[in-house]
Amino acid sequence: MSNPVINIGVLGAANIAEKFVIPAILSLPDLFKLTAIASRSPIKARDFSKKFNLDVYDDYGFIIDDPAIDAVYIPLPNALHSHWIQKALIAGKHVLVEKSMACTLEEVIALNALAAEKKLVLMENFQFRFHKQLDKIKQLLADGAIGELRNVRSSFGFPPFPDQDNIRYDKELGGGALLDAGAYPLKIAQEILDETLYIDSASLYIDPNLDVDIWGAAQIKSKQSKLVMQAAFGFDHAYMCNLELWGSKGVLRASRIFTSPPNQQAQLSLVTKDGEEIINIAEDNAFSNLLINFSELVAQSSKALTEYSSNISQAQLIDQLKGKACE
Repeated sequence: MSNPVINIGVLGAANIAEKFVIPAILSLPDLFKLTAIASRSPIKARDFSKKFNLDVYDDYGFIIDDPAIDAVYIPLPNALHSHWIQKALIAGKHVLVEKSMACTLEEVIALNALAAEKKLVLMENFQFRFHKQLDKIKQLLADGAIGELRNVRSSFGFPPFPDQDNIRYDKELGGGALLDAGAYPLKIAQEILDETLYIDSASLYIDPNLDVDIWGAAQIKSKQSKLVMQAAFGFDHAYMCNLELWGSKGVLRASRIFTSPPNQQAQLSLVTKDGEEIINIAEDNAFSNLLINFSELVAQSSKALTEYSSNISQAQLIDQLKGKACE
């Protein structure tokens, strides 16, 4: 027997919602029905209404208060996440939220406690977790393709945003490179290593004019092994989006680990004593895969416990990085 279709609403008309998440929702009609969108921008509201053939509300509260809506997707600025996640959970709705979940560790702990109390799903949109590329990487590690894993490196950074009033440069809206780009290598550390990680050392450059962090780096260690990971991130950089796994017998690299486009092949580079092998990964849509996983958690909310734990571990690493950078 199939599970009921999830009526989902969207709070905010962000680019990621328009380009990736809403199209993925619409591609899964057996799982989701896009019921409503809300935007406080009249221009975006008009554009979204035309593009997706839906009425667009100018008040997020309309979606929160609608008893017919089962879940919400929140692609708002970071500083608004906690408020609207809390309202959605209190209203009995499951939540998929853009990263980072909130601006402080205390907020994340409180939100996950509320989700657990209400038996609701609370999930961050780290879509790369559900791409075949990451599955293949884990398989190669398990098969000993590079021998014993000795070191992990990951970087995510991109050029300056063309608009200086971009929300990522706005401290009041929860801007900064750590909560945006830096969240990715911290998340993949948990995927590749474990959840007993801690920040050993870190640095953050705070732009004196914007008063937000523009770039940074961290060394991450595990309480369970001697493995070390170096993570780097930033705005106003040359583009980089990679993962490098250095083992006793080889090196495995992915150059688009966080942003492999839907319906396009990904490539891995495996270098051993026998030379370099390029491994092609079949076309995949990580956004659709994430939504499928989200729907499965909604159907069996007891499985959401692992998401609560992962959400808190992520926020702890972010909090620790901030603290170490100030030492």
